[in-house]
Order: sequence, then structure tokens, then C-alpha cells
Amino acid sequence: MTTEPAAQAALHDDLLGSAGDGPDREPGDEGASIWRVAARRLRRNPGAILGAVIVLVFVLVALLAPLLAPYGPQELPGRAEIRPTYIPGPSSEYLLGLDRYGGDLFSKLIWGARASLVIGVLSTLLGLAGGAVVGLVAGAFGGWVDTMTMRFVDLMLSVPSLLLAVSIAAVIGQSPVAVIVAIGVVQVPIFARLLRGTMLAQRGQDYVLAARSLGLSRRTVTMSHVLPNSLGPVIVQATLMLATAVIEAAALSFLGLGGGSPTTAEWGRMLTAAQNELEVAPRLALWPGALIAITALGFTLFGEALREALDPKTRKR
Repeated sequence: MTTEPAAQAALHDDLLGSAGDGPDREPGDEGASIWRVAARRLRRNPGAILGAVIVLVFVLVALLAPLLAPYGPQELPGRAEIRPTYIPGPSSEYLLGLDRYGGDLFSKLIWGARASLVIGVLSTLLGLAGGAVVGLVAGAFGGWVDTMTMRFVDLMLSVPSLLLAVSIAAVIGQSPVAVIVAIGVVQVPIFARLLRGTMLAQRGQDYVLAARSLGLSRRTVTMSHVLPNSLGPVIVQATLMLATAVIEAAALSFLGLGGGSPTTAEWGRMLTAAQNELEVAPRLALWPGALIAITALGFTLFGEALREALDPKTRKR
């Protein structure tokens, strides 16, 4: 007779190994875990490779900013060269030229990558943690707890995300912390609804019914089986939300809610400072705007490819 722990392990292994079963499996998927199959499919997806390369470059530039940037984030080495109607362009000393305040544009773009990475990652982690707690409570308890929790989530989702983020950041104060909290709070209902829906779908699976028939408690089934097998879509959504976080962080900084001085090395803040210089030096807005778009594109491409790789319905027949 199979022991209870062994039965739990068998049920869990059967679910993880089911990625290669069924009519949608690809050659070589038999017996492989969901994540191993997903990794194999990602390596064959050009969009995933492009997205991963963009994200990797962005992360490396952010982490290695002190080594890559010729000047510090607040240094103004070319202040003496700035004129009211003239801003020096690219040269041997300043690769992309100077900004309105005499800062090296190339250095500020590099330091801006670090600022965007910190805000994007921390805000997404905050939203993921908050959404996981709310979604877990709703999906595990159900009933009136689920109903009340989801009505609160619906209320938050009824407000446009950027408007809600602006309101929260304005109340907290103009600082990077305010931007992180504002973006994180906006992401909470998205993660909560996704995790709750996935958990409800998992609760009806055969392996859950089998586990309950073995006498396992509701808490054990939820925490050991339902929750771990519901995290895949949430992780994919977190990858996609990183793209949104980078854009929203730039938007809040552009509106002046990110704090700092006009010379702060942050892409959104750089766009704000470039508004009055579009006729004189349009490159001051072109470069940070392009980097925001490219970074968001990288996270989106990789996130969409990851979603397709984990979705058995999209596998080639």
C-alpha cells in the first residue's frame, strides 16, 4: 500500500511531468518537466532570443554602470561649454554630446538604466507579493471571503492604472520610493486576480481530488500542490509587468513625481528636461525615449514567448 507522503510526491510528479503528455506534445517532451519543455521551446523562438538579449544587455548595463559610465550621475563636466542657443553634440570626449546642464548624455543614459531597473524590479516584486497574498486568500478560502476580496480588486481595476499611480505617488510625496510604491500598488489587483483564477482552475483538477481522497488537509493541498502549480502564469505576468513598470516609472518621473533635481540621471526625468530643447537638440529626448521603448519591447517579447512556451495549447502539433 502506498504511503501518504509517497502518494503526494507521485501526484506532484505526475503533474510536473504532464507537460509532454497529450496530443500537443513535441518530440523529446516525453517525461520532461513543464519548465524544461518551456526552456527548450524558448531556445527555438527568435522573439524570445531577441527579448532575452535586450533584457540581458539592459541588466548588464545597469549593474556595470560605475564601470561603463565615463562620469558620475551628477557630474557636469561640460557646463562651461553650454550656451543659451547651443548644446554641444557628439564628440571624441562626449560620445553622445552634452545635455542642457553640461552633463555627459552617454553617462546619464547608463545611470538611467540602473534607476529604471531598480524601480521596475522593486515595484514588480512589491506588486507580486501583495497580489500573491490577496489572490491566495481569495483562492484558498472561497465563499464570502473570495467575493469581498474580488469586489475590492474590481474597484481598484476600475481606476485607470496611470491615474491611480499618479494619485498614490502624489499623496506619498515626490521620491523614487513613492514611484515604487505607486506602481507596485497598481500591479497588486492584476496579480491577485490572476493567481486567484489559476488556483480556482487547479482546484478542479484530478490530482487535487485524489489528494483530498487520501485524507490530506485543505491547507496541505493548497500550499503543497495548488499554489506551486498556479505560479507559472503569475511568473509570466511578472515578466510582462516589468515592461509596464519601466514605462510607468518614466511617466511618473516625466510628471515630476519621481523627485530629484533636473540633472537627475533617470530616463523619464531626462525627457522632462529635454522638452524645451527639442528645436536645439532633439537627441536629448530621442535617446532616453528610444531606450525606454526598446527595454519595454525586450521584456514584452520575452514575456510573451514565455507565456506561449508554458501554454500547451500553443504547442506545435
